[in-house]
Amino acid sequence: MARGGAGAVIVEMTGVEPAARISPYCLGIWSDEHTEAFKPVVEAIHAGGAKAGIQIAHAGRKASTPGELVPHDGGSLGEDEGGWVTLAPSALAYPGLKEPEELTEEKIDDLVQAFAAAAARAVAAGFDFIEIHGAHGYLITQFLSPLSNRREDSYGGSLENRARFARRVARAMRDVMPAEMPLIVRLSATEFVDGGITVEETSQVVRWLAEDGVDFADISTSGNYPAKIKVYAGYQVPMAAQVKRESGLPVGAVGMINSPRLAEFIVGSGQADVVLVGREALRNPAFALHWADELKVDIDYVPAQYHRAWRTRR
Repeated sequence: MARGGAGAVIVEMTGVEPAARISPYCLGIWSDEHTEAFKPVVEAIHAGGAKAGIQIAHAGRKASTPGELVPHDGGSLGEDEGGWVTLAPSALAYPGLKEPEELTEEKIDDLVQAFAAAAARAVAAGFDFIEIHGAHGYLITQFLSPLSNRREDSYGGSLENRARFARRVARAMRDVMPAEMPLIVRLSATEFVDGGITVEETSQVVRWLAEDGVDFADISTSGNYPAKIKVYAGYQVPMAAQVKRESGLPVGAVGMINSPRLAEFIVGSGQADVVLVGREALRNPAFALHWADELKVDIDYVPAQYHRAWRTRR
């Protein structure tokens, strides 16, 4: 992807502790050994000419699942299958998964420190920026949503209280990062479910997080409860545009951005500052070069190994 013209490559959601992973096969950054393992990844991205980022997160009640690498009937993994106890703001299960344990305030404190330690390891590994993955029904979403957060202490109730965990995480991570290193947050702007968090609330959360040292918001949607969503190219862009307008923070747009003209329109019209591409990049790691070519952009960063193919492509 780096050699294929992407400006940045972001390593997928990476757990701050073993119980933070979605599945046993997911990445982690809770050990100094992980720092060393990530260094060659960062070096490879840099060698390709791109910046390197990493998503740091906790899956909360959506942890301890089988993942997609082995056959399974779905649901949560049992302890005899390598599963573990899941944690959440409240003991409310994600549909189809096991009931989590409600987090104690002491464990919340521990998790804030785990996020900070993970950020410090990411810095040591050489990453250029860090993204807090607080979207798609993972732990930060679970705190933000009144549907999954029924706490009666300082972490539940009002939006200010429900945002407290996210804000503590952002401040703790910012404290261990170089001042010039970008800190990004990924949030689900809406859940597409009655009673869930709204785009307006997300804009307020982004404003607070900007006060806490976040530089940029990556705006996605949903994931905390199953929802019927009409999916089409660029369907989440209006929410990103609204958050950008209401928060004043730069934003990234995501979701079915699968053509160069759509990407150019999103950025050119000011709805978002960048586009973030996932599935298209997996299908075609050189998508950025192909998109630039389709838009007739002059490019000078084709890898030397591919010059001959690029010069004779028409």
